[in-house]
Amino acid sequence: MGFDQYHEPPEELSQEVRTFARMITSLIEEAEAISWYEQRMSVEKDPQARAIMENAQGEEFKHFGVDLEFLLRQKEDWRAELKEILFTTGDIVKAGERGEKKVD
Repeated sequence: MGFDQYHEPPEELSQEVRTFARMITSLIEEAEAISWYEQRMSVEKDPQARAIMENAQGEEFKHFGVDLEFLLRQKEDWRAELKEILFTTGDIVKAGERGEKKVD
């Protein structure tokens, strides 16, 4: 991907914004890897190969989680909104609306 994560001249961005952009890119890459493994596992016939893929996908989930947690620690408003949505029960859309109102 190179430096495609920047939409502004990198030299004009603070170190914090460049780090944030790197972590967003990492989060995207982890999500893509999770999807790739899901697709591979859905067509894989060999049980041992599938088990290896499942194990690798689990690592990608962990990486996705730590990337997301890093980003949420940088953005308190994101954290407040997601607290209303993640790990809850009930209607997901309504939870999102509650989180949006909480941040506003």
